[in-house]
Amino acid sequence: MSDQFEVQAEVREDTGKGASRRLRRSADQIPAIIYGGDKQPQPLTLIRKDLEKALENEAFYSHVLTVTVGQDKQKAILKDLQRHPARNSVMHVDFLRIDDKKVIKVHVPIHFINEAKCHGVKVQGGIIQHQATDIEVQCLPGDIPEYIEVDMLNVTTGQIIHLSEITLPAGVSSVALALGEDHDLAIASVIAPRGASDDEQEPAGDEAAAAAEDAPAEDSED
Repeated sequence: MSDQFEVQAEVREDTGKGASRRLRRSADQIPAIIYGGDKQPQPLTLIRKDLEKALENEAFYSHVLTVTVGQDKQKAILKDLQRHPARNSVMHVDFLRIDDKKVIKVHVPIHFINEAKCHGVKVQGGIIQHQATDIEVQCLPGDIPEYIEVDMLNVTTGQIIHLSEITLPAGVSSVALALGEDHDLAIASVIAPRGASDDEQEPAGDEAAAAAEDAPAEDSED
């Protein structure tokens, strides 16, 4: 993980819903809390503009962060964001302290690649659907991947990519799959173009490309 993130924070003495509301209104600040490990939860205050800038970087959501309070530096991950239901602005932030030697659970974003070249799209005219945008994994903090790639190149119409088909980095495992086969979630699929019927499926592989180029469309019968 190449990016390093440091979050500057101040201790928040005034707590409670009313205090948090006043904080957001008066100083353009955001209430936060850091908890976990062998320390007590600590209410914090963050500068809104600094946090919002950090959140523009996708890596911020899955990287190990350094939360700095005065001279105290604590390693943590972003555990939760509470947003305003209408404005989508951040209202509260939760950080979870981490230990380099203890396995943690974290959501890692998915990067779908080769979507434009996907067989089910380019040859068969299908449409890609994403059933998930991230994967919850468990690993040591130093092994957290920045993202997980899902290659759509050879996916055909009607095919579903499941969690068990995704290659995870060494030392990283799926939280859902650890619960059993019943949790083998769908990640992405390619649906057939509107109006296509089951007996109008294109041939697979190179034969499909050849058929599309060399032969007029016609109904086939076995």
